[in-house]
Amino acid sequence: MGVTFSPSAQPPVEKAAPASESDDPNPGDRAMLHRTELTRTYPCANCGSQLAFDPASQKLRCPSCGNYAEISAPREQIVAHDLASAMAQLREWQAEDAGPQLTGDHEVKCQNCGGTTAFAGTLTATRCPYCATPIQRDDVYNAPARLPVDGVLPFRIDEKTGRSLVEKWVSGRWFAPSDFKKYKRLGSFASVYHAYFTYDAETSTWYTGEQGIEYTVQVGRDDDGDPIYETRVNWYPVSGQVDNEFADLPVLANTEIDRSRVKALEPWPIAEAISYSPEYLAGHLARTYDQDAEQAFPEARQQMESAIESTVRADIGGDQQRIHDLRSTWNQLAYKHVLLPIWLLTVVYGDKPFQVYINGLTGEVSGERPWSKVKLFFAILAAVLVIVAIIAIFVATRHPHTTPTHHYSPPPATHHR
Repeated sequence: MGVTFSPSAQPPVEKAAPASESDDPNPGDRAMLHRTELTRTYPCANCGSQLAFDPASQKLRCPSCGNYAEISAPREQIVAHDLASAMAQLREWQAEDAGPQLTGDHEVKCQNCGGTTAFAGTLTATRCPYCATPIQRDDVYNAPARLPVDGVLPFRIDEKTGRSLVEKWVSGRWFAPSDFKKYKRLGSFASVYHAYFTYDAETSTWYTGEQGIEYTVQVGRDDDGDPIYETRVNWYPVSGQVDNEFADLPVLANTEIDRSRVKALEPWPIAEAISYSPEYLAGHLARTYDQDAEQAFPEARQQMESAIESTVRADIGGDQQRIHDLRSTWNQLAYKHVLLPIWLLTVVYGDKPFQVYINGLTGEVSGERPWSKVKLFFAILAAVLVIVAIIAIFVATRHPHTTPTHHYSPPPATHHR
């Protein structure tokens, strides 16, 4: 399929200025900024403990004293960026500004206890392993050579609900080992914001092909004299043009994760995403993207092209369709960079990790589990026995056993004269 890009008339993404001691992008944010480590924490104004975003109340909550604090950032809808112009600008920034090491292994000093906290790979928010203080890196999302986060879908499923969903999901796996079900209470359970790019596009596609109209002809008769029919197709050349519109098509931008399992968590209510604020990440893990908006786009394009082909087939009509050529023009191609919430349960069973994912908004569950060979054996054996029993009943019904009947005929009488 030929693809041409037509940038829309949208302003380019503005380059973020380096943060200073007094320059906070969100002045109402309750975070304590640690400029030496380029991190932020959220101390409770009531007791000094650490606040965390609470899915149930949609506020910051202190787990120590129960104090609540409102999210200071306004809940605004987000807007998309033109993909071509934004990526051209990003490549310029990357060429002129090497900047600090933003991904890979990175260690910071916890400002609460002094312990060392490691940020591995694309991790941008975690907890101190010594005092459990939620810590966020403040140098990634605002970095000049990175695409800024546009929006976030905050968690709505809390940990208690998430564990209940996992309990139900695991209990429903009939052929999982019985002892595996005990591990669901012992596994690592974490709430993680993963990076996504969502794509909008308007396409116009010109096509050529053929429309097939089926008809039936009699080609003979069988041994009983009944007619035999065959379906044939008449093909007619066609051409035309169709339009498609795509909105908020999500693509996961993190690579070290089971994409097929996470894909099963869709759909995501992207239209409900609100403007990003680091307050929503407080107390949760978060990852920045491994693939930028241009690198992640081929997956979205593949889905769009599949939808375009379906539209073309519907436009051709008939009983069957052949497509010879498609040429698409992509207009208003835009993206949003959003963080989406996923609960992750990791269970190590038989020296192998098994992971279960939960959509942090809808509660949809997707995961992997081990299989019990014993349960599978007995299930197959039971199925075979049932099939054998059905066949035996069928045979007995079709060919009933009858006891032969013997008729006695006396010999003819002999007449003596």
